[in-house]
Amino acid sequence: MTISPDTLLTRVKTAEALTAAGFPVSPATLATKATRGGGPAFSKFGPRVLYRWCDALEWAQGRTTPVVVSTSEAA
Repeated sequence: MTISPDTLLTRVKTAEALTAAGFPVSPATLATKATRGGGPAFSKFGPRVLYRWCDALEWAQGRTTPVVVSTSEAA
């Protein structure tokens, strides 16, 4: 499934889309990050939190380490 970069997704749909893209994350993690900081940018529509797909994907990619060939390189 291809998602347009500006598509607004609910927290559950964002978690599903990120997981499908190879970044396993739960809605609970996104909720925690929304209150404590460190998560993707979001907007509110009434009581609902909405994430732009491009912001969520950029956040997930930014948390990924560079490729390494051994665990000693990751340190």
